[in-house]
Amino acid sequence: MDTTKTPAPNAAEADTTPVDLKKTETPQDTAAETKAETSDLDAATDADFDADAFAEDLGGEEQPSHVGSAAFAIVSAGLAVVALSGSWVAGIVSERASIAARLELSQASDANAQIAAQFVDPWHTTAMVNGVFSALALIIATFVLALPAFSTPERTLPTWVRSVSWAGIGLGALGVLLFVLMYFDLLLAIPKAAS
Repeated sequence: MDTTKTPAPNAAEADTTPVDLKKTETPQDTAAETKAETSDLDAATDADFDADAFAEDLGGEEQPSHVGSAAFAIVSAGLAVVALSGSWVAGIVSERASIAARLELSQASDANAQIAAQFVDPWHTTAMVNGVFSALALIIATFVLALPAFSTPERTLPTWVRSVSWAGIGLGALGVLLFVLMYFDLLLAIPKAAS
C-alpha cells in the first residue's frame, strides 16, 4: 500500500516525503523501558526478601496469645461467682453435716444442741466450702495479674484479661469476707432456745 501524498494543485509548497504510519521505536527507548522494568522487578523482589527476613525476625519475638492467662482469669471470676451464689458442692456437704449431727443427737438432747446440729453445723460447713472457692478464685486471679512480672518486661496482658482478673480478685475477696462473717457467726447470731 502506498502511503505517499500528492501535493494539492493550489498549495504553495507541499511536503513530498512519504509518511510511515507505523510508529518507529528507537533502540534507546526500548532499552530504557526494559531497564526500568527490571529495576522495578528487582526492587519488588528485594522488598519481598526483606519482608520475609523481617517476618522471620519477628517470629522469635512474637507476643504470646495469652490463652492460658485468659482461661485462668475466667475460671477465677467463675469460682468467685459460684462462691457467692452457692454451689451444689456446698449444698451436699451441708446436708451431710446436718445428717451426721442429727445421728449424734440423742432424744434427751436439749433444744440448743438440736439447733446447733440442724442449723449451725450445716451453716458453718456451707461457709467453709464457699470460703475455699473464694480463696481459690483470689489466688488464681492474683496469679494471673502477677504472671507478667515474672516473664519478659515487654509482656503485658490484654485489657479484658486484666479486667476479668480484677473482677475475680474483688469477688474472691468479698467471698472470703463473707466466709469469715458466716463461719464465726458475726453476720447472723445463732438462735438460742428459751430456757
